[in-house]
Amino acid sequence: MEFRLTAEEEAFRAEVREFLKKELKPGWHDQFDTETDLGTEQQSEFGREFNKKLAQRRWLTLPWPEEYGGLGASIMQQMTYNEEMAYHGAPTGLNMGVAWVGPSLMIYGTEEQKKRFLPAIASHDEIWCTLYSEPEAGSDLASLQTRAVKDGDEWVLNGQKIWTSGAQRSDWGWIATRTDPEAPKHKGISMFILPMDAPGITIRPLINMASMHGFSEVFFEDVRIPASYLVGQENNGWYKLAVALDFERSSVAGVARARRWW
Repeated sequence: MEFRLTAEEEAFRAEVREFLKKELKPGWHDQFDTETDLGTEQQSEFGREFNKKLAQRRWLTLPWPEEYGGLGASIMQQMTYNEEMAYHGAPTGLNMGVAWVGPSLMIYGTEEQKKRFLPAIASHDEIWCTLYSEPEAGSDLASLQTRAVKDGDEWVLNGQKIWTSGAQRSDWGWIATRTDPEAPKHKGISMFILPMDAPGITIRPLINMASMHGFSEVFFEDVRIPASYLVGQENNGWYKLAVALDFERSSVAGVARARRWW
């Protein structure tokens, strides 16, 4: 068994290292005051610009199929990339569209949804958040009460989410809702794609004791969602949610890495 990287993999590692040396000059962290700039718009903008450069090389979504903006890279290439990004403390942050939503859409989304949303995730043109927790539904997520009611070719959304990371900077949301209140709690849930600028959405910041705005409350009042934004079958969303959470748990190392920067 050969444990060394192939020549192609070594060349890719060298390419990533060279890129990081060019883009992250020595002392680049020093432009931010860790007491006042941590998690602020200034730091977020730096991270967005850096991620755009990664996206231009299709590195944000290395293993994704080329048709959706990836490179179809191998597991070893992804591992090599992750190692270099971690070693250099690169400000990639935690990209929910790349790590959680995109992979879930590849499994459960329609072809129309995949073609519309995956390339925009891969190019870092559109940012996503996930809307799960509610005031009365945290660890027992199946108790969620945010309702979506069918109205012709639309769904009407009412309710509240809490502890939503990055809601204030997101273009789109991946939201779990209750569509059948009479069904057993795991059976009456549906997943939707949500435009975060839709009329009826109110985002309120949750500022922590370090004056950072990472989380938000999100309120929905008669928000209309096109029927085409339903992901998978109606009332079968618990399984989509569970898979998305699997992707979330598997990216826990990315959370630890992001904390070095954010």
